[in-house]
Amino acid sequence: MSENSVSHVQAMKDTHTRLKTNALNFWEVLAQAVALISPSMTAALIVPLMFGTAGTAGWLCYLFGTIMLLFVAISLNQFSKRYTSAGSMYEYTVKGLGPRSGGMSGWCLIWAYMFIGIAGVSGFTHFATKLLGLTGATGYLSHPSITLFAICALAAWFLAYKDITFSTILMLAFEGISVVLILMLAFLALGKTGVADAAQFHPVGHGLKDIGLGVVVAIFSLVGFECATAFGEEAREPLKTIPRAVIASLLLTGAFFVFITYVETHALAGNSPTLDQLDAPLSTLSANLGVPWMGVLISIGAMISFFALALSCLNAGSRVLFTMGRYGIFPVSIGSSHKENLTPHIAISMFAAIQFLIPTAFILLSYATVGGWQMAPLDAFNDAGLFGAMGFCGAYVLISLATPFYLKKIGELKSRHIAVAVISVALLTVPIFGTVYPVPPAPMNYFPYIFLAYLVAGIAFISKRSSSGVEMDGIRKVIEETTMAPILAAGMPMQQVAEMNRAKGASA
Repeated sequence: MSENSVSHVQAMKDTHTRLKTNALNFWEVLAQAVALISPSMTAALIVPLMFGTAGTAGWLCYLFGTIMLLFVAISLNQFSKRYTSAGSMYEYTVKGLGPRSGGMSGWCLIWAYMFIGIAGVSGFTHFATKLLGLTGATGYLSHPSITLFAICALAAWFLAYKDITFSTILMLAFEGISVVLILMLAFLALGKTGVADAAQFHPVGHGLKDIGLGVVVAIFSLVGFECATAFGEEAREPLKTIPRAVIASLLLTGAFFVFITYVETHALAGNSPTLDQLDAPLSTLSANLGVPWMGVLISIGAMISFFALALSCLNAGSRVLFTMGRYGIFPVSIGSSHKENLTPHIAISMFAAIQFLIPTAFILLSYATVGGWQMAPLDAFNDAGLFGAMGFCGAYVLISLATPFYLKKIGELKSRHIAVAVISVALLTVPIFGTVYPVPPAPMNYFPYIFLAYLVAGIAFISKRSSSGVEMDGIRKVIEETTMAPILAAGMPMQQVAEMNRAKGASA
């Protein structure tokens, strides 16, 4: 073990790193995942983006995306039912492919949660601004984007900093109310327009190239099911709770997205402006159906849902950052937890600050640009979402590749596991190639190269900072000393503890 690693192990012993054990039941872990997927977000803002990308084939993109990510989820659950941690796919990938590949998985996840969180902050600001407009606000009060960015980021930081259980209950309530209102509007629309839509069953003018980029948009909607794995140290019966939450969140939201995309495309087919030009399609649909008051309620629900999205990304992303700090990729202070709240307070504070600073910087830059280019919160939302989807694609590929190697290492590899991994990686090539071909319009044509530059920087950084497998085992023993005792004290069955220890030993 190197001198730096010995120093880090000693620093870990002197640092409070324990999280709140037995804090989340199945429904609360599911709420974290569903809030990050954010069904209301897709219904309120992403369906127009999907229509502009794939036209009447949008619901097919969501169906394909759900099936594709189901293979990723099956691979992911090979880890989550055997091993639990706060590190999500970062620590899982370490077990299959080693510290450097695992580090790159964490690097991708930080990017992904950061930009999806920024999409949440931007979506909150977009709907809050529209609601302020309805109140007759004028002047600065009608366009307070930066102020609203700050309100969303600060409130999310406070809830995440204080208590994981309370923030989760809030997310479950917010998203549940919003989804119920959207479903009421959708069934009302079907009652007026009818169910059948020949244009969607026989899409015209959209080939595989359009569906490829459409699946990227679908990933933007569907990502988040994996975030349940970031709460392994805080969930009750994590080896059962987390795998169930991973699958349930993906299937429930995938079905909702197929349905709501079909309904909005059908119900707004003759609308002027067209669906892809609408910045609040559900408000337009409500007005068309003669119930504008539902549009106002749904806009309020969507605003709160976007706040829940930002909060969920903050919770999940900070725990990946926190775990990487524990293992020495980042300073040990980032791997510390609050002694009273038992939350990763430093990682949460860093994540919240960046969630605020990035969209704020781009808004200010747009105002300073000569020539009149202006970035609205809706533009920031779309761009951040596509950036985030790229990060998730990288992490999903790595976890799919890691699964068979991990199972072989512990002597449980079967041919079906290899088949699932191969299918998963093959399906993921569709959205990956969809980001570069056909060449998307500016500025999206630059996005893949910006993300590639981030990956190159990550390779250099992770190669320098990552520990060896032996060194990680030493750090892991220190972590177990602070985490396993409270788990045992909380009453986890010894069989589960034995399974956790067996899986941890398999990576040695």
